[in-house]
Amino acid sequence: MERVRHVQAVHSGTPTIDGAGVKLTRMIGTPALDTIDPFLMLDQIDSDEPESYIAGFPDHPHRGFETVTIMLEGRMRHRDSVGNDGLLRAGDVQWMTAGRGIIHSEVPEMVDGRLSGFQLWVNLPANKKMMRPRYQDIKSNRIPMVHVEGCVARVIAGSYLGETGPAEPQTPIRLMDVRLEPGAEWTVTTDPANDMFMCIYEGTVHAIDSGQVLRKIGAPSTVLFAGKGGLEVVAGSDGAAILYCEGEPIREPVVKYGPFVMNTHEELRCAVHDFNAGTLAGP
Repeated sequence: MERVRHVQAVHSGTPTIDGAGVKLTRMIGTPALDTIDPFLMLDQIDSDEPESYIAGFPDHPHRGFETVTIMLEGRMRHRDSVGNDGLLRAGDVQWMTAGRGIIHSEVPEMVDGRLSGFQLWVNLPANKKMMRPRYQDIKSNRIPMVHVEGCVARVIAGSYLGETGPAEPQTPIRLMDVRLEPGAEWTVTTDPANDMFMCIYEGTVHAIDSGQVLRKIGAPSTVLFAGKGGLEVVAGSDGAAILYCEGEPIREPVVKYGPFVMNTHEELRCAVHDFNAGTLAGP
């Protein structure tokens, strides 16, 4: 078995407009990079132009997966059909299990004109796609921080060096927000059975590529790795910030239509019917 995973591909993301005109970069969920099992989509928002995001994401449905919203700067107000109402501030995380169906809105609230963060979609296995919706509002002071030389890792889900994140995902994943000082080396022991990627959202890193030489990769980039070993990266001269995602593949059919992710086209038709009939988010 290889000791270290090597870079297989690098994707820079696709500028996209979603919600009520929100400008973002879609890092996963594009024709170039569709899914990384069990991760379905990753959107990055990073703007100091309020007109590019202030309209937010009015009421919209979901079924069949989980959404994870990670706030880095700014605030986001959440309301949903289950009765939840929360305000995400910088450093907070919202983990929403849509399950059989939920309708919610996400509306930015101004803080010095800047909004930045991520939304990650995590698939649910067939036996959980119709579970009761669930909401986890995770404040930043609940997220453990692991300090190693030149590195700080916020452990949101899963475990790292003795710390376990507060999120309780339905699909086994490890999710960390990592900051590296210039020249810092960062290593992670991965589960050989898992798929993983990292999204570099600030600075640069150096990682071993398929030719077994160091490759420089700058932000914004989604980096896919091959092999079953661990991960080793070195920050560039300007440091780096990384969203690290590792998960147990579900390996089931994925059929998507907008905000619905199911296993068959018939299940998709049912989701659309339920939404149009007003029963998607019913008891």
